[in-house]
Amino acid sequence: MPEIAYQSVNPATGEVLDRFDTATDAEVQDALTAATEAAAAWAARPMAERVAIVHEVARLFGERADELAEIARREMGKPLSEGVEEAEFCQGIFGYYATHGPDFTADQPIPAPDGGRAVIQRRPLGAILGIMPWNFPYYQVARFAAPNLVLGNVVLVKHAESVPASALAIVQVLADAGVPEGVYQNLFADHDQIATMIADPRIAGVSLTGSERAGAAVASLAGQHLKKCVLELGGSDPMVVLDTDDLPGLVDAAWDFRVYNTGQACNSNKRIIALDDVFDDLVAGLAAKAQALGPDDLSPLSSRAAAETLDAQVQDAVAKGATLHAGGVLGEAPTAFYSPAVLTGVTPDMRAYHEELFGPVAVVYRVSSDDDALALANDTPYGLGGSVFARDTARAQAVAERLSVGMSNVNTIAGEGPEIPFGGVKRSGFGRELGPLGMDEFANKRLLYVAD
Repeated sequence: MPEIAYQSVNPATGEVLDRFDTATDAEVQDALTAATEAAAAWAARPMAERVAIVHEVARLFGERADELAEIARREMGKPLSEGVEEAEFCQGIFGYYATHGPDFTADQPIPAPDGGRAVIQRRPLGAILGIMPWNFPYYQVARFAAPNLVLGNVVLVKHAESVPASALAIVQVLADAGVPEGVYQNLFADHDQIATMIADPRIAGVSLTGSERAGAAVASLAGQHLKKCVLELGGSDPMVVLDTDDLPGLVDAAWDFRVYNTGQACNSNKRIIALDDVFDDLVAGLAAKAQALGPDDLSPLSSRAAAETLDAQVQDAVAKGATLHAGGVLGEAPTAFYSPAVLTGVTPDMRAYHEELFGPVAVVYRVSSDDDALALANDTPYGLGGSVFARDTARAQAVAERLSVGMSNVNTIAGEGPEIPFGGVKRSGFGRELGPLGMDEFANKRLLYVAD
């Protein structure tokens, strides 16, 4: 029997809810064969038929939002209201590509020499492998799968080992929407099987959202086998505060985004950088938010291991001189609770300065000038997103223009929506998802030239 690696564990209690066997090697080969057989028919299907099915996928995500949210709550700790929002975001993403996909993939005429006719066509590549994370178990899959299904690619998904029930719920949504057999497949695969799939000529590309370590491994394999890949990795996004005339509103925005999904979002404002005039009041406001939370207000992190890692990072900082203003209490084992914290005085000799804090810890830095703020904001191996706040929009934009990130925001922490491309630079990966750019990543941008 194959080793059991996939299991649902309730992080609020440590209870194992369900276990699933990993796929056999034969099942992996069968999935690759099914994808290959389905690819030609799905690509040849009229665009109108593909988008009709994807519209139905969108509708079902909205209809089943409560059910999907409950599954995510049980196996990765997401608050129910946020789980509903995530499912509804999936509805928006599938609907966006079903609505706009025909325009995004339309032939694009370009100037041609000698009186000929030239167009850029966007055609599917075939079977695309997606390696998905646990923190947004539906949304991450939606932003990968939706544009590819509309384009005419077929997809295989290896979801995170900790969210198998969420993975199977997605399979059911797509099957009920009429996605044909072989066009969307979920595989409880192990790492060796993932390597085998990336090497297989039947896989045309691979997309991963996850850790730097996983991204480096996948990129290496993809390069070795000449496969296109997209990587969305970690982030330590700066939120730069130059000044404000609405401190309470700024505190609310900073806190709400930092603790959203219990702080487990790649593009969360993990480093809050404030000028002298606003630093003390901002820290006091954030600490008050943390101190006001009672036990009933807390949601667990995704796992006990995640909570212990976060606690170790914070304790390392405190031991080396950082100040913990509130929170930072690790719950009793085997639960995964960690009380939201506010930390200042972090310096480069601390883990918290260089590492991503994937949990509800607001780290606030003091700086004395716009240039100092920019230098600190860019002093990170990551480059996912960032934001700059100021009363003077032009001043904020001048700093935002110089952030070394893939997504730069002015007077909002993050521009988000199906229409907004998502992705980073440096060790945050490469490639883009969502928006019109998301349709291009796994498209054959083919030239058709007709001579005069």
